[in-house]
Amino acid sequence: MSDIKKIAVLTSGGDAPGMNSAIRAVVFAAINSGYEVVGILRGYEGLIDWEVKELTIDNVRNINNRGGTILFTSRSERFLDKKYREIAADNMREHGVDALVAVGGDGTLRGAIELRKEGVNIICIPGTIDRDMACTEYTLGFDTAANTATEAIDRIRDSSLSHGRCTVVEVMGRKRGYIALWAGMATSADAIVLPEKWDGNFDNIINALKQRHVDGRNSYLVVLAEGVTDADKLAELIQKQTGIESRVSVLGYIQRGGSPTAKDRMYGSLMGAYAVEILKNGKGNRIVAIKNDLLIDYDITEAIELNNNELDDFQYKLSLTLAE
Repeated sequence: MSDIKKIAVLTSGGDAPGMNSAIRAVVFAAINSGYEVVGILRGYEGLIDWEVKELTIDNVRNINNRGGTILFTSRSERFLDKKYREIAADNMREHGVDALVAVGGDGTLRGAIELRKEGVNIICIPGTIDRDMACTEYTLGFDTAANTATEAIDRIRDSSLSHGRCTVVEVMGRKRGYIALWAGMATSADAIVLPEKWDGNFDNIINALKQRHVDGRNSYLVVLAEGVTDADKLAELIQKQTGIESRVSVLGYIQRGGSPTAKDRMYGSLMGAYAVEILKNGKGNRIVAIKNDLLIDYDITEAIELNNNELDDFQYKLSLTLAE
C-alpha cells in the first residue's frame, strides 16, 4: 500500500451535494502527494466498463459550488454479480490503479466490501442526503438537502396561510427521518411523520389539527418522510375528519440538487483529503467518518456492522414540544 502511484475516484448511488468537493480534495491531495488520479464515470457501472477520465488540478479547481457530481453516478445491478466485480477489479489492475476512493451511501459501502474480496484496496467517503449510515454522525449532502427542503416549505407555508388550508409536504428520507425532522422543526410544522416513530396511527395528527382549528388557527403544515405512509391518503383523511382543505406537495429531487452549503463543501473537502491521507499512511479498506466533529476512520466491514444510527431522542421529543 505504501507503493501507491495511481488512484481512482468514483461516486455511486444517489447524488449528494458535496460530492464534487470530495472529488476536488482527493485530486488536490493525491497530486500533491505524487499520485496520478483518474475519475471513474457512472460509479460501479463505469468501473465494469472502464469509463474513465484523467483528473488534474485544473479540471477540478472550481467545482466546489456545483451540485451533483462531475463524475456522474448510477446504481449498478450488474455489480451485484461476482462476475462483474471480478471484471471491475481486473480493469483496475490492468490499468495500474492501486487504490479506489468511492463516495456514496450504504449501497456503495456494501459494494466496496464485496470489491475488497477481489483484492481491491478501497476507501469510502459517506455521501448521502439521508444521513443514514451508522458509522458516521454526518454524511455529505444532508445539510444542503435539509436547507433546500426548509426553503421550499417556507414558500409553501406562505401559500397555505393565504388560503387557510393544510399542506402535507413529503420530503426524502425513506429509512431515516432526519430531513423531515430538521426541516419540520425549522418551519414550525404542526406534525412531523418519521419512519422511526410511525406506528400507523393517524389519530394523533388528526386530533392535534382539530385542536388548533378550535383554537382559531387557519393554516396547518404536516411534514412527512417519503415511504412512511401515502401523502395523498393522509391529506384526504385530514380534510375528511377536520373539514380543513388539504393539499399535498412532494418536494422530490429538488432536495438532491443545488449549490452545496458551506458545511457540505467543507466536510467534502476534509473527507476527500483524509481519504488520501489514509492511503499515504499505508492503510486500506477503510471508511472516513465524523465523530464529535472529528475525522476518524473504520474498517469497512466493521462499519457496515454498526447499528447505532438511531434517531436522536432529544431532537424528536423537542419536535413534539415545539409543535404544541
